[in-house]
Amino acid sequence: MASSCCKRPSIIAIFAVLLLLAAASPVLSASAANSSTLRSGEELLKYRRRIRAHIKRLNKPSLKTIKSPDGDFIDCVPSHLQPAFDHPKLIGQKPLDPPERPKGSIQTAAVNDTFQAWMLTGESCPEGTVPIRRTTEEDILRATSILKFGRKPAARVRRDSRSSGHEHAVGYVTGDQYYGAKASLNVWAPRVTSPSEFSLSQIWVISGSFGHDLNTIEAGWQISPQLYGDTNPRFFTYWTTDAYRETGCYNLLCSGFVQTNNKIAIGAAISPKSTYNDGQFDISLLVWKDPKHGHWWLEFGSRILVGYWPSFLFSHLAGHANMVQFGGEIVNTRPSGFHTSTQMGSGHFAREGFRRAAYFRNLQIVDWDNSLIPVPNLRVLADHPNCYDIQGGINRVWGNYFYYGGPGRNVRCP
Repeated sequence: MASSCCKRPSIIAIFAVLLLLAAASPVLSASAANSSTLRSGEELLKYRRRIRAHIKRLNKPSLKTIKSPDGDFIDCVPSHLQPAFDHPKLIGQKPLDPPERPKGSIQTAAVNDTFQAWMLTGESCPEGTVPIRRTTEEDILRATSILKFGRKPAARVRRDSRSSGHEHAVGYVTGDQYYGAKASLNVWAPRVTSPSEFSLSQIWVISGSFGHDLNTIEAGWQISPQLYGDTNPRFFTYWTTDAYRETGCYNLLCSGFVQTNNKIAIGAAISPKSTYNDGQFDISLLVWKDPKHGHWWLEFGSRILVGYWPSFLFSHLAGHANMVQFGGEIVNTRPSGFHTSTQMGSGHFAREGFRRAAYFRNLQIVDWDNSLIPVPNLRVLADHPNCYDIQGGINRVWGNYFYYGGPGRNVRCP
């Protein structure tokens, strides 16, 4: 006789079990989905609370707020309350008095009083305050994380950029000790085709190796949809002491740069800008090391002091720079597997020249004696010349200069 353990279950029994499982499965699936949704909702709420806490740290109490025509809010913050003074080494201090300027400065044309969009309102910030572009929740949500908000992605500064996605067309000097740099550069509105890409033109003051100890001070104009939420060219600053890894930030988005000026908002849109085959608008920037206190100061236009980077922020730049760089940089994320169409400069190649290509002119460096001198032995380099190129020259009016830029993707830059 066969054992009962070996009998096959009836067809009816199998069908009944299947019906029970089928009836239970939607309940189980719905329960799991609800649990997952609940967790996601809780995580989102926690993240938003963290964002609001970060915004509270950045957006200081203001005496006045100005609504810019481009949608920005400019807060007039008492100078001693600006983000820099959250730094442990600056708590309780106030901005320093102006330093000794470098000798031999070439007089630059005065910049229009309304060179930033928010100034078109006719309003200004009171004495004793600094104008700060207000950070919004949307600004931070566009970043990949709170920690990465307001920071450049880690990348090499210049030649070794082929695998990093950062591409450059620059003029540079190296092999000596440098204590500052000055140049005039025209402002454009190049097309940026991806929110995670940017296009900028700037001065770099650099020290250290091109490893993790890299120190840089940077200033210029940039278009960054991810950082600002639009495609306007904006005046910006940057600094890092570890090759963009954990230190430094754009503008006043961390404790670092100390602003001393109540007329310029770092991170605000520049207006007007250059037009192809028509009027050109350029800005002059000077970065130099105060020989008395060792801080690095920034001047905009004709003797308009913007502020300074305290020397204690840096390791190598606490002494001097060993390279100065001028030029353009873009990020290429290779959308759809092709080179980006994000433009550099005017979006046109250097050979097109004045009123068509972007330029840097009157390039100077500050030497050991706190004197501005013409850049010696300027070298030019484009690491992707079929996409963005550069051509240098020298004449009596512009001194050392170069044209640079390009359209990005084209027949020769696939």
